[in-house]
Amino acid sequence: MIKVDPLHAEAYDRLLSQKGIAPNLHNHYRKWLRYYLDFCRKYHSGITNDQCLAAFIDKLQNKNQTEFLQQQAYHAVTLFHEMRMAHSDPQMRAKPAVVYKSQHSEPIANYSKETSNESTGHLPGVDNVGNRKRRPQAKSLPSANIDRSSAAGSPGNDQFTDKGDNPPKESGTDWSGLYNELERAIRVRHYSIKTLQSYRGYVRQFQSYTKSKPSEEITVEDVKAFLSYLAVERNVSASSQNVAFNSLLFFFRHVLGKEFGTVDGVVRAKRKPYIPVVLSREEVDKVIGCMKHPRSLVVKLLYGCGLRLFECVKLRVQDFNFDLGILTIHDGKGKKDRTVPIPETLVDELKKHLNAVIRLHQNDVEAGYNGVFLEGRLDKKYKNAAVELVWQWFFPAPTLTLVPDTGERKRYHIHASRVQKALRRAVKTAKIPKRVTSHTFRHSFASHLLRANYDIRTIQELLGHSDVRTTMIYTHTVKSRTIKEVKSPLDF
Repeated sequence: MIKVDPLHAEAYDRLLSQKGIAPNLHNHYRKWLRYYLDFCRKYHSGITNDQCLAAFIDKLQNKNQTEFLQQQAYHAVTLFHEMRMAHSDPQMRAKPAVVYKSQHSEPIANYSKETSNESTGHLPGVDNVGNRKRRPQAKSLPSANIDRSSAAGSPGNDQFTDKGDNPPKESGTDWSGLYNELERAIRVRHYSIKTLQSYRGYVRQFQSYTKSKPSEEITVEDVKAFLSYLAVERNVSASSQNVAFNSLLFFFRHVLGKEFGTVDGVVRAKRKPYIPVVLSREEVDKVIGCMKHPRSLVVKLLYGCGLRLFECVKLRVQDFNFDLGILTIHDGKGKKDRTVPIPETLVDELKKHLNAVIRLHQNDVEAGYNGVFLEGRLDKKYKNAAVELVWQWFFPAPTLTLVPDTGERKRYHIHASRVQKALRRAVKTAKIPKRVTSHTFRHSFASHLLRANYDIRTIQELLGHSDVRTTMIYTHTVKSRTIKEVKSPLDF
């Protein structure tokens, strides 16, 4: 890995102290700087600029670095550029100001010098009480999903540095216009932000594999070679290879305007059957008993209603109909809506929590906040919807979020990572000898209904599955009660 010039390194250390960065973080900042310079040398011919920084942050996303580490790396690099500009380094004439767009419909935020707290050493994306904000995403550049279950800590070599299994280096043609067109094509079809992130990530890997070949020269043969490379050299799972295939299929049809044709002769990753992890009712109660409100209530809804985690944290006040005992899930996976019964044992606790949400909303209105974040253009269509009670999050975030561009103070829902971290601690405390995630409670919901002899079509509707074959996987999680001896129905 590249080494920093001793003069620059000494000046950088002095700058970290001047900016109030804690001494125990200096080593982490220096590591990020070395990673960044090494990245620029490999992929951008040694030129360090705003485009290189955006690509570097995107690289961290592809390597599953956590939100906090991405922000720390960004802060480390921007301080380095600030130092070079102060020293009139000819290679860096202007400080980069990379614009990031949140994945949660907030306006674009520019995490520059003004958004960091220099007196306390707070990182960009961290509010003044220490709460981490949502992940920044490089605008118009490819990215991949982040595993928020990764623990925040020091940048590890095993997570970022190349091990020889990366695609060849990029060279030549600029693909930024193709990425803009890819984003436009996905958004116009109202695909989810996770789909956008995933597709851009695999298109970027494909770009690296083809060494940024001009778009008119790309053929299906390149796709075949890339998919085989993923299976043979990268040893990816079958599901990852399928996502890569779908990403490139969409890229060919809607961005390049080419027919994909048949893809034969590709080495396919072997797909193994997956049996979901299921908890017993006693284990479910034990885990929930080790959690605090409101995270415990989130997990109760995951198990009691079979919700996905993102469906639960995105619930709004209007989704609960206590008179009919129905909970409505809007814009679930695949943009589908469905209804599920509200567990009777949770009605009192849910109403008590709703009263707390109403009080919080009243305090926010009196303080003059700007409402909650709304999906799409709802805030434009309904001017006052953001401050109306029915649109408030049922699980609101504990602090308001400052929108840098407009100066508005808005409230977002509780972050999924908070629930995941609390859940991991609870599983550890409860000493459950199983690999438990938030989705495990959805698996347990379906398995326990199936064990209670509920019709599988009913379970399919409650889970929101389009195909009953998806629901059939839960038949492997319960004991078989099939009667082997054949009898005539007349003898029953």
